[in-house]
Amino acid sequence: MNTFAAHGAEPLVSFSLATEQDVFVLRRSGKSAAEALGVENQDQIRLATALSELGRDLLGSSGLTVIFGVVSSPLPVLRVAMSWQDGPGPGEEAMRAAARLVPVRHTSPERTLAIEQPLTVGAHTADAVQQAREALLAHKGASVLDDTRAQTSDLIAALEESRAQREELRRLNEELEETNRGVVALYSELSEELEETNRGVVALYAELEEKSRQLREASEAKTRFWANVSHELRTPVNSVVGLARLLLDFDEARLDEEQRRQISLISASGATLLALVDELLDVAKAESGRLEPTWAAVDLRAALGQLRGILRGYESPGAAELIVAESDVRIVSDEIMLVRILRNLLSNALKFTPTGTVRLDVASEDGDEGGHVVFTVSDTGIGIPEDEQQQIFEEFYQVRGPHQRGRSGTGLGLPYARRLTELLGGRLTLTSSPGAGTVVTVRLPAAGPAPDGPGDRETGTPLMAALVTVDDDDAFRAAIRPLLDQLAGRVVEVGEGGLASSAVRHERPDAVLLDLHLPDLDGYAVLAQLAADPGLRAVPVVILTSTPPEDLDRERLTHARAILEKSTLTLPKLVAAFSEQAMPAPPGAGQKDDTA
Repeated sequence: MNTFAAHGAEPLVSFSLATEQDVFVLRRSGKSAAEALGVENQDQIRLATALSELGRDLLGSSGLTVIFGVVSSPLPVLRVAMSWQDGPGPGEEAMRAAARLVPVRHTSPERTLAIEQPLTVGAHTADAVQQAREALLAHKGASVLDDTRAQTSDLIAALEESRAQREELRRLNEELEETNRGVVALYSELSEELEETNRGVVALYAELEEKSRQLREASEAKTRFWANVSHELRTPVNSVVGLARLLLDFDEARLDEEQRRQISLISASGATLLALVDELLDVAKAESGRLEPTWAAVDLRAALGQLRGILRGYESPGAAELIVAESDVRIVSDEIMLVRILRNLLSNALKFTPTGTVRLDVASEDGDEGGHVVFTVSDTGIGIPEDEQQQIFEEFYQVRGPHQRGRSGTGLGLPYARRLTELLGGRLTLTSSPGAGTVVTVRLPAAGPAPDGPGDRETGTPLMAALVTVDDDDAFRAAIRPLLDQLAGRVVEVGEGGLASSAVRHERPDAVLLDLHLPDLDGYAVLAQLAADPGLRAVPVVILTSTPPEDLDRERLTHARAILEKSTLTLPKLVAAFSEQAMPAPPGAGQKDDTA
C-alpha cells in the first residue's frame, strides 16, 4: 500500500497471485479496469498482455500480491503494483516484453513492480473509478474457460481492428497516391506555364532591348542630322539677315517707305527662321545632355531693349499692345537662353492676344534660398483650357480649336522655354483661364551682382591698312564687305582654308577674320598654322562663326583674339574686337567670346 500512499493514489482492489487461474483473472481485471477508465482498446490489450506476461513469470514467488489503484498526480495513471516476499523476481525477457507494451518500473530492494497505464486528463472521475472497482471485483470468480474465451474475443477484436486499420491505411495510401499524381500533374503544368512565361519574358525583354536600341539610334540620328545641317541652314539665313540689315543701314536714302517695310519684313522673317533653327538644335542638344549654359553677367536693360526690337515685327494696327518694362535688376545667367525664353513667351502671348495688352514685368525677390529674379509675362488673350495646360508643355503639341486658325507655329515655344528655364536652375509656371488671359512666371536665381561689362564699345574706328577675311560663303562676304570697308583701306577675301596662310604671309594684314567651316582645311587647322608660324603668330585672328557656343572646341581656339557670332555681327562689335590688337593677348587667354 505504500506505493500508492506515497503518490496520493486511490487503491481499488488487491488480491494474491498463486495459480495460473489467478494470472487469467489478472489479465481480465487489467483490461476491464482500463476500459472503465476510458483507455482505448489497443492500450487495454497492451496492458492486459503485459500483466499476463509478468504475472506468469512471477508465479511461484512467495507472498505475490497485486494491487490496482488510480494515481492523480502529477499525471493520472492506472497503476498496478506487484510485490513478493521471496523469489528470483521477473526474468529479463519478460521485463523487455512488458516494457515494449507499457511503462514498467522495477524496484529490486523492495521486490516491487509498478506497471502504469496513462489516463486521459479528467477521465478518472469518481464514477469511472467506481466502475473500475466493480469491474475488478467481477472477475475474481472467472474460470479458465471464461478467460480463454475472453482472450479469444480480445484477439478477434484486435485482428478486426488491425484489419480495419490496414484497410484504412490502404485507402489513405490510395488517396495519397492520387493526390501525389495530381500534385505531379499540377507541378508539371505549372512548370510548363512558367517556362512558357519565361520564354515570353525573355522574348519581350529582347524586343524591348531592340526597340530601345532603335530609339537610341533614331534619336542620335536626329541629333546628328540637325547638327550636320545647322551650318547649311544658318549660312544662307545669316546672309539674308545681314544683307537686309545692310540695305536698311546703307541705302536708307534710296528706299521709299514701302521698300523699307518690305526689307524689314525680310529681315524679321530671316531672324525668325534663324531663331527657329537655333531652337530645334537646342531641343536636340538638351535631349542629348549637350546643352550647357554659358554663365555671365546679363545687362537686362540691353537685353530687354533687344527683345523690343525683335518683337517689333509682331505689332500691327489694331493688334495687342506690347509693354516691356524697364529694369536694372542684376542677374548672372546665360543671356542667349534668357532672351530666347522671354522671346518665346512674348511672341506666343502676342500670337493669341488679338486685342488688349501683352506685358513683361521684372522684379527681384529675396528668400531663404537666396535672391531670385522673377519675369512675369501676362496677356489678355483667349486663355488655355485647364485640361490642356499640362499638354501644352509637350513638344509639338498645339491647343485645338477655332482660335488656332491663321496662327502658325511648331508647338515648340513653351516646351523650349520651360527646358531652358530648368537648365538655368529656375522654374516656369503657368496659370490661365479661357477668355481671361494667361500669366506665365519664370523664376531664376540671381546668383549675385553682375560686374560691369564693357559692352559694345564705340571708341572710334581703328585705321587699318589691310584686313584678310577667310570664308567660303560668297553671300556672307558680300554682306560684311561694307562694314569691313569702314575699318580697312583694303580687304582681301580668301574662299579656301588651304590658301589662308599664304595670303596672310603675302599681305601681312593688320587682322584676320576666319570662318571655322571651310571646305578643304577647316578654321581650326588654319588657326593652328598661323599660330605655329613665327612670322604670322602675332597677327590678330577673330573667329566669325555660326556654330553654337557649346559646340566650339575652345581648347583649339586659344590663339584667337575674339569669337563673334555671324547672325549678331555689328560694326561696334568688330571695332571692339579689332581695337584689342594694341594689347598683347596672354597665352591661352584673350578670347573675347561674343557668342554667349
